[in-house]
Amino acid sequence: MQEGRPQEPFRLPLVAAAAHELKAPLALVRQLSLALETGDYTDTERAVLQQRITLTAERALRLTTDLTRAERLDDGLFEIEPLNPIVLCEEVADELSPLYAAHNRTIDVKPHRRQLLGLANRELLRRILLNFTDNALHYSRDAPVYISAQQRQRGTVIRLGVRDYGPAVPANVWRRLMQNLGRPQPLHNRPASSGLGIVVAHEFAAAMGASIGAVRHRDGATFYVDIMTSTQLRLL
Repeated sequence: MQEGRPQEPFRLPLVAAAAHELKAPLALVRQLSLALETGDYTDTERAVLQQRITLTAERALRLTTDLTRAERLDDGLFEIEPLNPIVLCEEVADELSPLYAAHNRTIDVKPHRRQLLGLANRELLRRILLNFTDNALHYSRDAPVYISAQQRQRGTVIRLGVRDYGPAVPANVWRRLMQNLGRPQPLHNRPASSGLGIVVAHEFAAAMGASIGAVRHRDGATFYVDIMTSTQLRLL
């Protein structure tokens, strides 16, 4: 029992954050299910409600899957492979487009003039982007969300970012967030967020030698992950 104590300061906030993060989608599923049972809807309206139930349940499942994977990161080795980050960004945008459409929102990938090739574990990088884009949907204003990929540090690093247009984060809260990316950090002007998605993204990035961060804007934030540029190949 003594050996487990050092992890408790991290695990207890993580459990509380998970409960907080799961509360919203589960409450929405319950609300929509009750509406289907008691409401008088057309077939089209019922189909829309059923789609929202499915998409919301899928979001909750993604969260529980990510938490399970984060717990097991120390037990596995993750293959690092060359990949096209723009293609991965487009795949994530396509995957989440139905969820965004259900909320009358859009998600798009900013074009990049040059072909890029990065080094990362494809699945972990995908999960990081899914966390960022899910966060941008649920905790930002009604505006498009953009995913981008660009070279940094003289081409040695590729930064994949998700730009949201949520409430501006106060400077003191932002500093605390940047200093504790590996721990749940509630953002008081985004009360629905426990910061759990950022913690999971941090763990996934560390497991493959990448890093995450964020840029503060007056009208939101850009959360990003930096991966190394591949020097083995050049895409045509």
